[in-house]
Amino acid sequence: MAFDETGKIWFNGDLVDWKDAQIHVMSHVVHYGSSVFEGLRCYDTENGPAVFRLKDHMQRLENSAKIYRMDIPYTVDELCEAVKDTININNIRSCYIRPIVYRGYKELGVYPLNCPLDTVIGVWAWGQYLGEDALEQGIDVCTSSWRKMAPDTMPNLAKAGSNYMNSQLAKMEATANGYKESIMLNYNGEIGEGSGENLFLVEDDVLYTPDIGSSVLKGITRDTIITIAKDLGYEVREERIPRERLYIADEVFFTGTAAELSPIRSVDKIKIGKGKRGAVTKKIQDALFDILNGKVEDKYGWLDFV
Repeated sequence: MAFDETGKIWFNGDLVDWKDAQIHVMSHVVHYGSSVFEGLRCYDTENGPAVFRLKDHMQRLENSAKIYRMDIPYTVDELCEAVKDTININNIRSCYIRPIVYRGYKELGVYPLNCPLDTVIGVWAWGQYLGEDALEQGIDVCTSSWRKMAPDTMPNLAKAGSNYMNSQLAKMEATANGYKESIMLNYNGEIGEGSGENLFLVEDDVLYTPDIGSSVLKGITRDTIITIAKDLGYEVREERIPRERLYIADEVFFTGTAAELSPIRSVDKIKIGKGKRGAVTKKIQDALFDILNGKVEDKYGWLDFV
């Protein structure tokens, strides 16, 4: 994935040249990871470019900021419009979108509240996060030796940059050992999530996903899949899940804005089901992409046209 540096970035209310969207090396975020962010996509649907669940993402950004005592100087609606403006000025129809709010340049020290907040939105073309064939063929993953943070250490419900140092360790470990991705356990040794994805298991046509108390992000794609699966007639259970259920599940898949819905064909070199995308996964995946591509009516109101 390479950036197109000829475009514009929304920077504190102004659309500036890509290369001019810079921060000082002594900014608070550089030294202490003091940022919250979002990841969302714009799809080039049959009815024109549309951002998927735009307002839900911007609301989660505001919630993450609130947890970290960041008072974003823009409303959710203003941030939604800023996303659309950024897409339009870059003349791009399909893209990944990265809004981020961080503590900027004034002083250093752990106490952050004297530092200003900067709000930035960037967009760029980005294909399948886990590879072009991942959506159909599935991927090989491992269980990470790194665990998710306990709920009394850092807030997992906040999508904060600092949380992803934990994710980086898991991702690098998986890559070094020849896997595409990893599954992280929580502080109790139960299933948590991937380095940047939520996780689902399918057993006897019932979907299972770790509950929010399992140190996982309250994923918007996760919520999307739960909604679609229930409308398709599947039962969905949110509960604590022991590690070994991964190995005996009929199907396992990741969900996330970047990963979309990616099947898992093996965990720790143990084949899952038939070792390829399962029937339930495909049915939900097809329903999701029909909505994302504008092939069916968006009865949920998830598409926000640019």
